[in-house]
Amino acid sequence: MIPQSFITDLLNRVDIVDVVGRYVQLKKGGANYMGLCPFHNEKSPSFTVSPTKQFYHCFGCGAHGTAIGFLIEYSGMGFVDAVKDLSQSVGMIVPEADDRIPPAQRAAQQAQSLAMTDALNQACDFYRAQLRTAPAAVAYLKGRGLTGEVAARFGMGYAPSGWDSLRSVFNDYDALALVESGLVIDKVDEDGGNKKRYDRFRERIMFPIRNSKGQVIGFGGRVMDGGEPKYLNSPETPLFQKGLELYGLFEARQAIRDAGYVLVTEGYMDVVALAQLGFPQAVATLGTACTSTHVQKLLRQTDNVIFSFDGDKAGRRAARRALEACLPQVSDSKTIKFLFLPQEHDPDSYVREFGADAFAREIDEAIPLSQFLLREVTTEHDLDTPEGRAHVQFDAKPLLQAMAPSALRLQIVRGLANLTASTPAEIEGLFELSKPVSVARKAPPRQGRPEPVGLELQITRMLISHPTLSLTLDATATKAFESFGGEQAERLCQLVAQAQALGENATFAALSQGLKEGSSEFDRLISEIASEPESDIDQDRVWLTSAVRQIKMDVLKQELNQLFSSGLTPDQVSARYREITAQQDLLSREAANETPAKFA
Repeated sequence: MIPQSFITDLLNRVDIVDVVGRYVQLKKGGANYMGLCPFHNEKSPSFTVSPTKQFYHCFGCGAHGTAIGFLIEYSGMGFVDAVKDLSQSVGMIVPEADDRIPPAQRAAQQAQSLAMTDALNQACDFYRAQLRTAPAAVAYLKGRGLTGEVAARFGMGYAPSGWDSLRSVFNDYDALALVESGLVIDKVDEDGGNKKRYDRFRERIMFPIRNSKGQVIGFGGRVMDGGEPKYLNSPETPLFQKGLELYGLFEARQAIRDAGYVLVTEGYMDVVALAQLGFPQAVATLGTACTSTHVQKLLRQTDNVIFSFDGDKAGRRAARRALEACLPQVSDSKTIKFLFLPQEHDPDSYVREFGADAFAREIDEAIPLSQFLLREVTTEHDLDTPEGRAHVQFDAKPLLQAMAPSALRLQIVRGLANLTASTPAEIEGLFELSKPVSVARKAPPRQGRPEPVGLELQITRMLISHPTLSLTLDATATKAFESFGGEQAERLCQLVAQAQALGENATFAALSQGLKEGSSEFDRLISEIASEPESDIDQDRVWLTSAVRQIKMDVLKQELNQLFSSGLTPDQVSARYREITAQQDLLSREAANETPAKFA
């Protein structure tokens, strides 16, 4: 687990304007920066980035957060990856609780990673330059209907025929980073003597593969004739794992948001061709079966994922593997569909023959995951016989077990029960499904804590806006907050403790990030504060001091009113009376020396 102190330090070092500005065109507008929101379609800018709050907020769709939150929402990164990305940009090393790697070794790993990234970028520039001077490669791409514009958008290039063409790019062709990044291959004689180094990619159209940050992490190379293999990918490296990456996702992110769905295809050329033909929301797996991580990445980008497969046997097998990868990620708020084209077509050829409108109709009519699952388990069995129905249930069991309890799983269970002459409860019992839905008794919903109001609300807003003000509150202040009663007092005291734990470097962004990780209880309030002009911390400090003093005075007054009926002995009453009046006098003298604050 990454320490909160590190998150605070990181958010204090990065500039959210720079982070967001890498992806959104921002213009200065008063104290903030404005731009078109990347999270919903709009023509007039309603997206603001505050350099003082280090926070973004959209007045149109309500999206808001820190630099970490922006990377998570925009790039589809996980929390840890987003933190690591920002840390790398400011030269910080993320501490890990179970990290036993010596600092020197970790520094060497980071140096290796940077060297590999640099090598891949140089190679990408080289391949792109070679494409401009390769008539055969240009003719091939034009023959596939591609323009120079779309080739440039995807950074496509050409690897020439020489065995060591990259020697002209790298002064040190023997550098270890070239092998580690997969650009070259070292071949050693059988006796372990002479070593020969040569380029991995030769005479191939080159497709750079980018990660969520837009960095080149590998390549896919396609032959232009009938050579084998048809596609050659970079090997697995510390930067590139095929089961984790999707080709074209970096380029397609905004198009996916605009279209409201992502189309998953089977190859590089499908992605590039579809982008030119009006479907830039397409991505592809990298010569490997779709994995659960792929699906998780896609569902971070959109609520609607559509897989496109050829209608042949290979396409059906790939679709089945994709189905199995999807099941652990299925939820009631997400939609996953499967599109099967005629056997003689891939997406590229289908659009060129029948047009974009016809392909869009195919997308609209794609088969929902639930329907595809039931079709998969029933196609080869006779539902008119007990044996056939038993086979169907046998095939369906591991698929349903892979799903989390949900309304969609219940719908599939009901469909399967109807097909196999069973009841939903029988299916769930027979399959030993976790948390059966059809027979479960729902517990009454747990009531959340009441929304803060009045003085509690004002103090809460103040502490979230300026967390360092919490350092002015001592134990007597938090004790006084108990007068709010029950859960309200507990919430306010927890907020004070969380803010104080951040120390003197606490900021609105850092506290908001920590609160967001814990629960969504303060999310609406954070959104409101983010959308407002920043308040003056010195005025707020005076207000908070006065407010806490008034709470203490009210608590003392209430205790004084109840003192003589408290059951204490006369001596105890007398002693406590003197203590209370002394504290009241002290608070009154403090108030006399300060400008009174207005509060509810």
